[in-house]
Amino acid sequence: MNHTTQTPAHRSVRVRNGAGTAAPPPAHRGKRRRPPSTRWSAWAFLTPVILYLALFYAYPLYRNVDLSLRNYTVRSFVQGDAPFTGLANYRTVFADPAFAPALLHTAVFTAVCLVFQYAIGLALAVFFNQNFRLSVTLRALFLVPWLLPLIVSASTWSWMLNSDSGIVNAALHVIGVGPVNWLTSPSWSLVSVIIANIWIGIPFNLVVLYSGLQSIPAGLYEAAALDGAGAWRRFWSITFPLLRPVSAITLLLGLVYTLKVFDIIWIMTKGGPADSSTTFATWSYQLGFGSLLPAFGPGAAVGNLLVVAALLFGLVYLRVQRKQARS
Repeated sequence: MNHTTQTPAHRSVRVRNGAGTAAPPPAHRGKRRRPPSTRWSAWAFLTPVILYLALFYAYPLYRNVDLSLRNYTVRSFVQGDAPFTGLANYRTVFADPAFAPALLHTAVFTAVCLVFQYAIGLALAVFFNQNFRLSVTLRALFLVPWLLPLIVSASTWSWMLNSDSGIVNAALHVIGVGPVNWLTSPSWSLVSVIIANIWIGIPFNLVVLYSGLQSIPAGLYEAAALDGAGAWRRFWSITFPLLRPVSAITLLLGLVYTLKVFDIIWIMTKGGPADSSTTFATWSYQLGFGSLLPAFGPGAAVGNLLVVAALLFGLVYLRVQRKQARS
Protein backbone atom coordinates (compact mmCIF):
# COMPACT_ATOMS: atom_id res chain seq x y z
CA MET A 1 0.00 0.00 0.00
CA ASN A 2 1.45 3.28 -1.08
CA HIS A 3 1.36 6.16 1.37
CA THR A 4 1.66 9.66 -0.05
CA THR A 5 3.21 12.24 2.23
CA GLN A 6 2.53 15.87 1.42
CA THR A 7 5.28 18.35 2.24
CA PRO A 8 4.25 21.83 3.41
CA ALA A 9 4.63 24.64 0.87
CA HIS A 10 7.40 26.35 2.77
CA ARG A 11 9.43 23.13 2.79
CA SER A 12 8.90 22.12 -0.82
CA VAL A 13 11.62 20.04 -2.42
CA ARG A 14 13.13 20.80 -5.82
CA VAL A 15 14.46 17.90 -7.79
CA ARG A 16 17.46 18.87 -9.85
CA ASN A 17 19.64 16.19 -11.47
CA GLY A 18 18.27 13.61 -9.14
CA ALA A 19 19.16 15.48 -5.99
CA GLY A 20 16.71 17.17 -3.70
CA THR A 21 17.39 20.66 -2.40
CA ALA A 22 15.21 22.55 0.02
CA ALA A 23 13.89 25.84 -1.38
CA PRO A 24 14.46 28.95 0.73
CA PRO A 25 11.46 30.32 2.56
CA PRO A 26 9.58 33.02 0.68
CA ALA A 27 10.65 36.58 1.39
CA HIS A 28 8.40 38.68 3.55
CA ARG A 29 6.60 41.01 1.18
CA GLY A 30 5.54 43.50 3.76
CA LYS A 31 7.56 46.71 4.13
CA ARG A 32 9.82 46.50 7.11
CA ARG A 33 9.29 49.42 9.43
CA ARG A 34 12.20 51.20 10.96
CA PRO A 35 12.55 51.00 14.71
CA PRO A 36 11.37 54.16 16.51
CA SER A 37 14.85 54.77 17.85
CA THR A 38 16.25 54.97 14.30
CA ARG A 39 13.62 57.49 13.21
CA TRP A 40 14.22 59.67 16.25
CA SER A 41 17.98 59.57 15.61
CA ALA A 42 17.44 60.70 12.02
CA TRP A 43 15.29 63.64 13.15
CA ALA A 44 17.85 64.53 15.80
CA PHE A 45 20.51 64.87 13.13
CA LEU A 46 18.22 66.82 10.78
CA THR A 47 16.89 69.28 13.36
CA PRO A 48 20.02 71.50 13.57
CA VAL A 49 20.16 71.78 9.78
CA ILE A 50 16.46 72.59 9.53
CA LEU A 51 16.72 75.25 12.24
CA TYR A 52 19.80 76.76 10.59
CA LEU A 53 18.09 76.98 7.18
CA ALA A 54 14.92 78.38 8.71
CA LEU A 55 16.66 81.06 10.80
CA PHE A 56 19.37 82.18 8.40
CA TYR A 57 17.79 81.56 4.99
CA ALA A 58 14.02 81.17 5.04
CA TYR A 59 13.22 83.94 7.57
CA PRO A 60 15.56 86.60 6.07
CA LEU A 61 14.18 85.82 2.61
CA TYR A 62 10.63 86.16 3.92
CA ARG A 63 11.48 89.47 5.58
CA ASN A 64 13.08 90.77 2.40
CA VAL A 65 10.01 89.87 0.36
CA ASP A 66 7.81 91.54 2.98
CA LEU A 67 9.97 94.68 2.85
CA SER A 68 9.59 94.86 -0.91
CA LEU A 69 5.79 94.64 -0.74
CA ARG A 70 5.24 97.38 1.88
CA ASN A 71 5.94 101.07 2.21
CA TYR A 72 8.45 101.00 5.05
CA THR A 73 9.81 104.15 6.66
CA VAL A 74 12.12 104.44 9.65
CA ARG A 75 9.13 104.78 11.98
CA SER A 76 7.12 101.96 10.46
CA PHE A 77 10.24 99.78 10.32
CA VAL A 78 10.47 100.05 14.11
CA GLN A 79 6.76 99.90 14.90
CA GLY A 80 5.86 97.36 12.21
CA ASP A 81 2.76 99.14 10.81
CA ALA A 82 3.91 99.66 7.20
CA PRO A 83 1.01 99.68 4.69
CA PHE A 84 0.88 97.00 2.02
CA THR A 85 1.64 98.42 -1.44
CA GLY A 86 1.94 95.30 -3.59
CA LEU A 87 4.32 95.66 -6.51
CA ALA A 88 4.63 99.45 -6.23
CA ASN A 89 8.24 99.23 -5.07
CA TYR A 90 9.15 97.08 -8.06
CA ARG A 91 7.51 99.56 -10.42
CA THR A 92 9.49 102.33 -8.73
CA VAL A 93 12.72 100.41 -9.27
CA PHE A 94 12.00 99.68 -12.94
CA ALA A 95 11.10 103.32 -13.59
CA ASP A 96 14.22 104.66 -11.87
CA PRO A 97 16.80 106.11 -14.34
CA ALA A 98 19.53 104.23 -12.44
CA PHE A 99 17.96 100.82 -13.22
CA ALA A 100 19.28 100.38 -16.77
CA PRO A 101 22.90 101.40 -15.97
CA ALA A 102 22.93 99.21 -12.85
CA LEU A 103 21.59 96.25 -14.82
CA LEU A 104 24.21 96.75 -17.53
CA HIS A 105 27.04 97.08 -15.00
CA THR A 106 25.85 93.97 -13.16
CA ALA A 107 25.73 91.94 -16.38
CA VAL A 108 29.14 93.15 -17.59
CA PHE A 109 30.77 92.74 -14.18
CA THR A 110 29.39 89.20 -13.76
CA ALA A 111 30.11 87.97 -17.30
CA VAL A 112 33.66 89.33 -17.56
CA CYS A 113 34.62 88.09 -14.10
CA LEU A 114 33.23 84.61 -14.77
CA VAL A 115 35.02 84.24 -18.12
CA PHE A 116 38.43 85.37 -16.89
CA GLN A 117 38.23 83.60 -13.52
CA TYR A 118 37.32 80.33 -15.19
CA ALA A 119 39.84 80.63 -18.05
CA ILE A 120 42.76 81.58 -15.83
CA GLY A 121 41.77 79.07 -13.14
CA LEU A 122 41.56 76.28 -15.72
CA ALA A 123 44.94 77.20 -17.22
CA LEU A 124 46.56 77.18 -13.78
CA ALA A 125 44.86 73.88 -12.88
CA VAL A 126 46.23 72.22 -16.02
CA PHE A 127 49.64 73.73 -15.30
CA PHE A 128 49.77 72.47 -11.70
CA ASN A 129 48.43 69.07 -12.75
CA GLN A 130 51.91 68.32 -14.14
CA ASN A 131 53.15 67.69 -10.57
CA PHE A 132 56.52 69.35 -11.01
CA ARG A 133 58.84 70.42 -8.20
CA LEU A 134 57.44 73.24 -6.03
CA SER A 135 53.98 72.57 -7.47
CA VAL A 136 52.43 72.24 -4.01
CA THR A 137 54.16 75.38 -2.71
CA LEU A 138 53.12 77.54 -5.66
CA ARG A 139 49.59 76.21 -5.52
CA ALA A 140 49.39 77.17 -1.86
CA LEU A 141 50.61 80.69 -2.66
CA PHE A 142 47.86 81.09 -5.24
CA LEU A 143 45.32 80.52 -2.47
CA VAL A 144 46.39 83.66 -0.62
CA PRO A 145 43.90 86.00 -2.41
CA TRP A 146 41.09 83.62 -1.48
CA LEU A 147 42.12 83.44 2.17
CA LEU A 148 42.53 87.18 2.74
CA PRO A 149 39.57 89.14 4.13
CA LEU A 150 37.79 91.06 1.40
CA ILE A 151 38.41 94.37 3.13
CA VAL A 152 42.16 93.70 3.00
CA SER A 153 42.07 92.71 -0.67
CA ALA A 154 39.94 95.71 -1.65
CA SER A 155 42.12 98.13 0.33
CA THR A 156 45.25 96.68 -1.27
CA TRP A 157 43.86 97.14 -4.77
CA SER A 158 42.72 100.67 -3.91
CA TRP A 159 46.31 101.50 -2.96
CA MET A 160 47.77 99.77 -6.03
CA LEU A 161 45.40 101.59 -8.40
CA ASN A 162 45.76 104.99 -6.77
CA SER A 163 46.19 107.66 -9.45
CA ASP A 164 49.04 109.48 -7.71
CA SER A 165 50.96 106.93 -5.66
CA GLY A 166 49.77 103.56 -6.95
CA ILE A 167 52.24 100.90 -8.00
CA VAL A 168 50.29 100.19 -11.20
CA ASN A 169 50.71 103.73 -12.51
CA ALA A 170 54.35 103.65 -11.44
CA ALA A 171 54.88 100.54 -13.54
CA LEU A 172 53.07 102.15 -16.48
CA HIS A 173 55.32 105.19 -16.15
CA VAL A 174 58.40 102.97 -16.49
CA ILE A 175 57.22 101.68 -19.87
CA GLY A 176 56.24 105.17 -21.05
CA VAL A 177 52.48 105.08 -20.44
CA GLY A 178 50.82 108.02 -18.76
CA PRO A 179 48.91 107.74 -15.47
CA VAL A 180 45.41 106.29 -15.52
CA ASN A 181 42.66 107.44 -13.16
CA TRP A 182 41.61 103.92 -12.29
CA LEU A 183 39.24 104.74 -9.44
CA THR A 184 38.17 108.29 -10.23
CA SER A 185 37.39 108.05 -13.96
CA PRO A 186 33.96 106.86 -15.12
CA SER A 187 35.67 105.05 -17.97
CA TRP A 188 37.96 103.00 -15.73
CA SER A 189 36.16 102.49 -12.41
CA LEU A 190 34.22 99.42 -13.53
CA VAL A 191 37.38 97.96 -15.09
CA SER A 192 39.21 98.46 -11.80
CA VAL A 193 36.72 96.55 -9.68
CA ILE A 194 36.53 93.80 -12.32
CA ILE A 195 40.31 93.32 -12.17
CA ALA A 196 40.24 93.13 -8.38
CA ASN A 197 37.37 90.64 -8.32
CA ILE A 198 39.03 88.42 -10.97
CA TRP A 199 42.17 88.28 -8.83
CA ILE A 200 40.11 87.24 -5.80
CA GLY A 201 38.08 84.59 -7.64
CA ILE A 202 40.89 82.78 -9.49
CA PRO A 203 41.95 80.59 -6.50
CA PHE A 204 38.42 79.17 -6.11
CA ASN A 205 38.33 78.12 -9.75
CA LEU A 206 41.85 76.73 -9.46
CA VAL A 207 41.03 74.53 -6.47
CA VAL A 208 37.76 73.11 -7.86
CA LEU A 209 39.06 72.52 -11.39
CA TYR A 210 42.30 71.00 -10.11
CA SER A 211 40.25 68.53 -8.06
CA GLY A 212 38.31 67.66 -11.21
CA LEU A 213 41.51 67.05 -13.14
CA GLN A 214 42.69 64.64 -10.46
CA SER A 215 39.68 62.42 -11.12
CA ILE A 216 40.50 61.94 -14.83
CA PRO A 217 42.33 58.60 -15.37
CA ALA A 218 45.92 59.02 -16.54
CA GLY A 219 45.50 56.04 -18.84
CA LEU A 220 43.33 58.13 -21.17
CA TYR A 221 46.17 60.57 -21.76
CA GLU A 222 48.64 57.74 -22.30
CA ALA A 223 46.39 56.07 -24.86
CA ALA A 224 45.84 59.37 -26.67
CA ALA A 225 49.58 60.05 -26.72
CA LEU A 226 50.21 56.61 -28.22
CA ASP A 227 47.69 57.45 -30.94
CA GLY A 228 49.70 60.55 -31.78
CA ALA A 229 47.46 63.19 -30.13
CA GLY A 230 49.31 66.34 -29.10
CA ALA A 231 48.86 68.31 -25.90
CA TRP A 232 46.25 70.64 -27.40
CA ARG A 233 44.30 67.75 -28.89
CA ARG A 234 44.37 65.84 -25.61
CA PHE A 235 43.02 68.92 -23.83
CA TRP A 236 40.05 69.41 -26.17
CA SER A 237 39.27 65.70 -26.57
CA ILE A 238 39.81 64.46 -23.00
CA THR A 239 40.31 67.18 -20.39
CA PHE A 240 37.65 69.69 -21.39
CA PRO A 241 34.78 67.19 -22.04
CA LEU A 242 35.42 65.24 -18.83
CA LEU A 243 35.54 68.48 -16.83
CA ARG A 244 32.09 69.61 -17.94
CA PRO A 245 30.24 68.57 -14.73
CA VAL A 246 32.89 70.24 -12.56
CA SER A 247 32.97 73.28 -14.84
CA ALA A 248 29.20 73.64 -14.64
CA ILE A 249 29.09 73.74 -10.84
CA THR A 250 32.15 76.02 -10.78
CA LEU A 251 30.49 78.53 -13.10
CA LEU A 252 27.19 78.35 -11.21
CA LEU A 253 28.81 79.02 -7.84
CA GLY A 254 30.96 81.74 -9.39
CA LEU A 255 27.84 83.33 -10.84
CA VAL A 256 26.08 83.40 -7.47
CA TYR A 257 29.16 84.79 -5.71
CA THR A 258 29.75 87.44 -8.37
CA LEU A 259 26.15 88.63 -8.49
CA LYS A 260 26.26 89.53 -4.81
CA VAL A 261 29.72 91.14 -4.75
CA PHE A 262 29.44 94.28 -2.65
CA ASP A 263 32.55 94.66 -0.50
CA ILE A 264 35.06 95.07 -3.32
CA ILE A 265 33.04 97.65 -5.23
CA TRP A 266 31.99 99.65 -2.18
CA ILE A 267 35.46 99.86 -0.68
CA MET A 268 37.17 100.74 -3.96
CA THR A 269 34.71 103.09 -5.68
CA LYS A 270 31.43 103.17 -3.66
CA GLY A 271 29.69 102.61 -6.99
CA GLY A 272 31.07 105.81 -8.50
CA PRO A 273 32.10 108.10 -9.86
CA ALA A 274 28.72 109.18 -11.24
CA ASP A 275 27.36 105.65 -10.67
CA SER A 276 29.77 104.28 -13.29
CA SER A 277 30.48 101.15 -11.23
CA THR A 278 27.10 100.74 -9.54
CA THR A 279 25.66 97.23 -9.62
CA PHE A 280 22.45 95.85 -8.17
CA ALA A 281 24.28 94.89 -4.96
CA THR A 282 25.62 98.41 -4.31
CA TRP A 283 22.42 100.05 -5.53
CA SER A 284 20.35 98.00 -3.10
CA TYR A 285 22.62 99.15 -0.26
CA GLN A 286 22.45 102.79 -1.37
CA LEU A 287 18.65 102.71 -1.46
CA GLY A 288 18.30 101.06 1.93
CA PHE A 289 21.12 102.63 3.93
CA GLY A 290 22.77 105.33 1.82
CA SER A 291 20.75 108.35 2.94
CA LEU A 292 18.98 109.85 5.92
CA LEU A 293 15.63 108.89 4.36
CA PRO A 294 16.19 105.26 3.38
CA ALA A 295 13.97 103.58 0.81
CA PHE A 296 13.70 100.16 2.41
CA GLY A 297 11.08 98.87 -0.01
CA PRO A 298 12.88 99.64 -3.29
CA GLY A 299 16.17 98.48 -1.78
CA ALA A 300 14.62 95.14 -0.86
CA ALA A 301 13.07 94.90 -4.32
CA VAL A 302 16.49 95.25 -5.96
CA GLY A 303 17.86 92.58 -3.65
CA ASN A 304 15.02 90.25 -4.61
CA LEU A 305 15.88 90.74 -8.28
CA LEU A 306 19.34 89.35 -7.52
CA VAL A 307 17.79 86.38 -5.73
CA VAL A 308 15.51 85.67 -8.69
CA ALA A 309 18.43 85.89 -11.12
CA ALA A 310 20.44 83.40 -9.06
CA LEU A 311 17.44 81.03 -8.84
CA LEU A 312 16.86 81.18 -12.60
CA PHE A 313 20.46 80.27 -13.36
CA GLY A 314 20.26 77.51 -10.77
CA LEU A 315 17.18 76.05 -12.48
CA VAL A 316 18.93 76.23 -15.85
CA TYR A 317 21.87 74.33 -14.37
CA LEU A 318 19.58 71.60 -12.98
CA ARG A 319 17.82 71.26 -16.33
CA VAL A 320 21.12 70.91 -18.19
CA GLN A 321 22.34 68.32 -15.67
CA ARG A 322 19.17 66.26 -16.11
CA LYS A 323 19.54 66.29 -19.91
CA GLN A 324 23.15 65.16 -19.61
CA ALA A 325 22.16 62.38 -17.20
CA ARG A 326 19.45 61.11 -19.59
CA SER A 327 21.80 61.17 -22.57
